[in-house]
Amino acid sequence: MLAAFAGGTARAEPPEKDSDKKPAVEPKARALLEKMSDFLANQRQFSVQTDGSIEVVLQSGEKVEYDYSSDVRVKRPDKLRSDRHGEKTDAEFYYDGRTFTLYGRNKHYYATADAPGNLDEAIDAAREKLGIEAPAADLLYSKPFEILMEDVVSATYLGPSSIRGVSCEHLAFRGNETDWQIWIQDGPKPVPCKFVITSKKVQGSPEFTVEFSQWNLSPRLGEEVFRFTPRGNDKRIDFADRSKASPETKGDKK
Repeated sequence: MLAAFAGGTARAEPPEKDSDKKPAVEPKARALLEKMSDFLANQRQFSVQTDGSIEVVLQSGEKVEYDYSSDVRVKRPDKLRSDRHGEKTDAEFYYDGRTFTLYGRNKHYYATADAPGNLDEAIDAAREKLGIEAPAADLLYSKPFEILMEDVVSATYLGPSSIRGVSCEHLAFRGNETDWQIWIQDGPKPVPCKFVITSKKVQGSPEFTVEFSQWNLSPRLGEEVFRFTPRGNDKRIDFADRSKASPETKGDKK
């Protein structure tokens, strides 16, 4: 490759040596992600506030963005609750170790289905059978690092950054299906501060973005937090079982 003219002469850059090439997965990026994953996996219970946006690509090719916020509570190995508010949703999701319940606050409808007995299997079942998708749920697995790295072909440490005034380490990952970035809090509590996913296989490459705040690593979470109790005017409906859909109608996992 020719460099720019300098002093009226052209100069060819020397070929890059193999020893000068950076590894596809930079060790620092891998180590920081693994540190965050191990830290999250070791938290027996926690709560966190999330604020994010989901891009939708219209048939015209125009992108529109929908914002949302969620209060998430986790108690390992078999409890999860998420209260979500936004332009397109106003719902509560409960997993109590035996059942899933999704409750729509606006119309007072709820649906309940049997669930596996641990959080990892429950996340998979919610996605595959019920179509309940939350990309950031990858961070809730018992081994987040393995899940996050499944499709990764390269990883880069981009350097220090700041999210909402919190010092973070900025990492970027490339995959066959998705590209994603994560900002991890610097210091002894390496929790995620921001997560961005770009779906490369979807027309228009829409993005999912979520920021995390108000981490509480020692909340008081009783069993009642994860148990749904219908109110007087609530009506039960059925989930549509996506596992029985034809291959043409099933969506991608991510």
